[in-house]
Amino acid sequence: MDEFTLIGVIGVAVLVGLFFTRMPVAYVMAFIGFLGYSYLTSWGAGFKILSRDIYQTFSSYGLTLIPLFTFMGYIAHHAGISARLYEVAYVFFGRIRGGLAMATVAACSAFGAVCGSATATAATMAVIGLPEMKRYNYGSRLATGAVAAGGGLGSLMPPSVVLIIYGILTEQSIGKLFIAGIVPALLTTALFIVAIFIYCSIHPDQGPAAEKFGIKAMITSLGKLWETILVFVFVMGGLFLGLFTPTKAGAVGSFCMLVIAMCRGTLSVKGLMAAVNDTLKTSCMVLMLIAGATLFGHFLALSRIPLSVAQWVGGLSWPAWSVMTMMCLIYLIGGCFIDALPLIMLTLPIFYPIATDLGYDPFWFGVVIVLVTQMGIITPPVGVNAYVVSGLAKEVPLVEVFRGCIPFLIALWVALALMITFPAFVTFLPGIVQ
Repeated sequence: MDEFTLIGVIGVAVLVGLFFTRMPVAYVMAFIGFLGYSYLTSWGAGFKILSRDIYQTFSSYGLTLIPLFTFMGYIAHHAGISARLYEVAYVFFGRIRGGLAMATVAACSAFGAVCGSATATAATMAVIGLPEMKRYNYGSRLATGAVAAGGGLGSLMPPSVVLIIYGILTEQSIGKLFIAGIVPALLTTALFIVAIFIYCSIHPDQGPAAEKFGIKAMITSLGKLWETILVFVFVMGGLFLGLFTPTKAGAVGSFCMLVIAMCRGTLSVKGLMAAVNDTLKTSCMVLMLIAGATLFGHFLALSRIPLSVAQWVGGLSWPAWSVMTMMCLIYLIGGCFIDALPLIMLTLPIFYPIATDLGYDPFWFGVVIVLVTQMGIITPPVGVNAYVVSGLAKEVPLVEVFRGCIPFLIALWVALALMITFPAFVTFLPGIVQ
């Protein structure tokens, strides 16, 4: 092992160690990347690349779609559109044992279509869904597990922030990535609902049946979906038909959601300012993560670790499926300690070239790793969605939230097995888009 590679290994070890101190991930990556790059080159070169990476990240036109899609989601939240989604799901699923949990998962999936953030989806649905489930005597384990796991659908359902970052880093079409995520997101939602049904059949006290609604009430409730359907169809339809780019799609979606909220009269000035403030905080967090990961990536590239790993894997006589299995396990284990976004940004420079060299479709690979890291956000010790839900449901111990996520982890394993066995779940729709 030469000096450059040794310094790279030490840098990675220090990075992982600092993660356990709960220091902000973005700053840790930027700090270690800066120190490592400066040591291997010079302090002048280190300061130069530090300023360049931060400036280029925050001034990048391509990254403006992150605050645009985030703004669209927060408008939906503060205008009460997300609450209407929950009401519709409740009318359809409330009568079934575990139906409120199913309604929460369905609402998470629908809200993910106008949000794109797993954490934001979990926080929103925790505020809306947990009080309702508590009112109908749902067990805290199922209630919090459904919200934490359902929130993860926000990272898979387009417009997903994680898929946006994947597309930017791998230079793949973000529009096609969005389209590739639709079927897996719906499949995962369906598997979550099946998992709730099975769990409540075994533990009926966790999800008692709630109020029953007639056919007329169900049909009437569908009128509350028109805002979400309109925005989703307009944004995804425009991308599908090539009418506008993903960045313009974010602008169009935000404008449509803002107009709808204003026409409904449910978005106050205070709510609008809160949406802007939340968007600013979330966008700055994501952009700092990108800047930190970019800087750390330059250090990794200089240390030649990605090249060494790629050469090592390339020299193995393992079949392609076993290499992919190993990468999935690395993402799964890493996702237990690092949030999905920084984990993907850290590992893509290493694993993406390996996956494409093995002949795997880049859109399929992107959706699969997002699905695997979705397991990490509900797995101890650093399952961020579990922490979000536990923080909002202060009376529920964190360990109880993690236990409630177990049925959904099993469902995610089933979804992963289906997508590995039948790649067409992911590749079919992007394949028909020109």
